[in-house]
Amino acid sequence: MRRCTTLGLCLLAAGCSLLPQQAPVAAPLDSLAPPAWNAPLPHEGSTAALNRWWQSLGDPLLVELIDAAEQVSPTLASAGSRLLQARAALGVADAANRPALNASLSAQRGVNSASPIAGTALQSSLDASWEIDLFGANRAAAGAAQARLQGTGAQWHEARVSVAAETASSYFSWRSCRQLLEVVQSDATSRGETARLSDLSARAGFTAPAVAALARASAAEGNARITQQRSQCDSTLKALVALTALPEPTLRQRLESGTAHSTPPAMPAVSTLPAEVLSQRPDLYTAEREVAAASAELGSAQAQRYPRLMLNGQIGTLNYSTQGNTVDLSTWSVGPVSLSLPILDGGRRVANVQAAEARYHEAAALYRAKVRQAVREVEDALLSLASTGAQQDDAQAAIAGYGASFNATQARYQVGAASLPELEDARRITLAAQTTLLQLELQRTQAWIALYRALGGGWHADAPLPQTAQQ
Repeated sequence: MRRCTTLGLCLLAAGCSLLPQQAPVAAPLDSLAPPAWNAPLPHEGSTAALNRWWQSLGDPLLVELIDAAEQVSPTLASAGSRLLQARAALGVADAANRPALNASLSAQRGVNSASPIAGTALQSSLDASWEIDLFGANRAAAGAAQARLQGTGAQWHEARVSVAAETASSYFSWRSCRQLLEVVQSDATSRGETARLSDLSARAGFTAPAVAALARASAAEGNARITQQRSQCDSTLKALVALTALPEPTLRQRLESGTAHSTPPAMPAVSTLPAEVLSQRPDLYTAEREVAAASAELGSAQAQRYPRLMLNGQIGTLNYSTQGNTVDLSTWSVGPVSLSLPILDGGRRVANVQAAEARYHEAAALYRAKVRQAVREVEDALLSLASTGAQQDDAQAAIAGYGASFNATQARYQVGAASLPELEDARRITLAAQTTLLQLELQRTQAWIALYRALGGGWHADAPLPQTAQQ
């Protein structure tokens, strides 16, 4: 017995020094991100305001829609559920590092060979067990669960940023669609007036019937554009209804009574250090935590190849009563101390280590890939901002020039100095220029939203979790 105790103490003392060497964590973000951006940076604003960017736009309806979308989003609900599951998994992993205590109660009445007279036996016991984590297998498993909980919390924030961006994108698309509808309606009104005057002129004999027919066809085309554009706006509205779960009549009234969409203010400044920017992305933090979890699981799998030490104990009471006599047979014990030595398992533990190592390398590769993807998303958003900004001035100049040309052609047509085909060509070019400008404004807005999303929406590692997950 003394030798067994000495062996157990030696293993306990050696456990801390014989912990299996865990795999190194993936390369830090500083070494994976490029040293600088290759796209031009916006330099307005303050990075501290990024997480409240929607409020800074001065559109309370947009903020209200985002809040409504977050309340009913299945994506956020699923992320919240995964967060609770991760917290429960951490509790299970932590429990393996603590002693376990079970209680039992039993009562029995009968006879036996020693006492043919009926008697009553009352028994209770407390059984304790504790695995002494010599080589850190349970601690590593708890570390993996903790890393996954942190990553799952970041996933909830990623879902929140995604819902806000999607709602804002649909909202601005509807605003842009309505602006384009106003342009199309104004164009259709002008076409209709031209068709009316052409019909009057044709009836008076001053205009050929073919010219009047062309004017009527142009008016019909303008009305068809209105129908098509209105249908597109209604489709975008229904997308907002699905996102926010607000009644369609209520949402339509709120949207139509709101202020017209204006170009959002400049996004807060983007740091010239990509690593500093990418550290704000919750998806990268989640990927990095997954690497840490896989590393801890590899250490746990390695520790499973070493001996396991269990300590047990029991306190029990047994009272046997017969014919008014009671016998107390209570006992207590500390032990046994059991040592499990893995000798032959057909290669199962080695295979588990190999599988854990493969999962670690997979997580590290996915982390590096996500860093590259994040760099690309930020670069694409910056390029789109620079491109649309450079095109807007030219588009506005084109509208001014084509508008002046159309007005001049229309004046010439009214006095008979220009033909109807000339007028229609000038009208078509002007309408195309107006459409292009509105599309550029929408693209620039969508680029701001994409950049907001690519920058992580102002997330940081200490951001608060939803109240349900905190509980």
